[in-house]
Amino acid sequence: MKTEKVHFENARGDQLTGRLALPPDQHPHNFAIFAHCFTCTKNLIAVRQISDALAREGFGVLRFDFTGLGESSGDFSQTNFSGNVGDLKAASAFLESEFQAPSLLVGHSLGGAAVLMAASNLPSVRAVATLGAPSEPQHVTHLLRSSLEEIQSEGRARVQIGGQGFTIEKQFLDDLQAHVLPEVVKNLGRALLILHSPQDQIVGIKNAEEIYLSARHPKSFVSLDGADHLLGNRSDALYTGKVIANWASRYVPWPKPEKIKSDHQVVARLEQEDEFTTELKVGNHYLTADEPVEFGGNDFGPSPYEFVSAGLSACTSMTLQMYARRKGWPLEAVETHTSYSKEHAADCEDCETNSKSKIDTFRREIRLIGPLDAGQNKRLMEIADRCPVHRTLDSITEIKTKQVSE
Repeated sequence: MKTEKVHFENARGDQLTGRLALPPDQHPHNFAIFAHCFTCTKNLIAVRQISDALAREGFGVLRFDFTGLGESSGDFSQTNFSGNVGDLKAASAFLESEFQAPSLLVGHSLGGAAVLMAASNLPSVRAVATLGAPSEPQHVTHLLRSSLEEIQSEGRARVQIGGQGFTIEKQFLDDLQAHVLPEVVKNLGRALLILHSPQDQIVGIKNAEEIYLSARHPKSFVSLDGADHLLGNRSDALYTGKVIANWASRYVPWPKPEKIKSDHQVVARLEQEDEFTTELKVGNHYLTADEPVEFGGNDFGPSPYEFVSAGLSACTSMTLQMYARRKGWPLEAVETHTSYSKEHAADCEDCETNSKSKIDTFRREIRLIGPLDAGQNKRLMEIADRCPVHRTLDSITEIKTKQVSE
């Protein structure tokens, strides 16, 4: 997965650090922000895996460390829930300035409560998804039970959460109590997806019920049966990312592939601003062609010569399997490996200075799998040279071109 390290400032001037996950094969069609759980960071395994799963579905996903956590600057003891909401607004402003305003917010645990609070102040947001979120922000105080009395009497206390030490001040508790989430959820005005595990031992499933009952439609609930609070199982995290992406496609702007009309079998369309990234209509299928990054492309799809090589490989495998079936031979599978290059002709007299001395060369290796005898192997290798695409490439080819009007 392609990721970029990014930095931006919050309203207090603290520098926040994040990672922007980008789709491997296209420009993002939407951007999302992922808010991590209380005292977690952007590098929590589940956060990375869910972000990557969303990126594979075409989202650009910003996950960042809240103030005073991970790689972000600031004093954690001076932060609170309101500060987390403010950090989300700063993240949204950064995306809007540098890329595109977010249309989706995703929040885990207390981060889920934070995205619910932030969404109504972010006009670009169309959908919100929460994972194991509490129905009230002050639910997090159960993690501080042993230190609550000290925090109240002394104004602060050092607490251990997840094996790490954090200083919690009284203002943090006061701020949690000041936020009434059910009323915010009732007036959210965004599509809402609630994901929660019935086995969650940190934030009980009752919280999901309370959020759901407070919300207005459109609202959805998905049970993450068997998952733990931190979604430590990779399959649970990847499933969650795919579910969020598919659900969000109903509510965020989702590009529809342009239906290119033509009487020809293949159409290639390239917009001026897309460099080498070319949309293809191949029969009834839509594909993308591109060039490698080192040649100025985005590497969102195969190069033109890779498509040609792919055609030779596919045709070879099809031809051999069809011939073996007709003969009743035990060809269980066939692999055709092909690569393309320009190489000097064997009889070249002036190879170094004559550019015309190079010829197009396809190197093909065929792996025949199955209990074939020597005669069958030999015959199939002969048949490989008779596949239609091989014959086309090996013959004199004529290309007739004319300009057509719109």
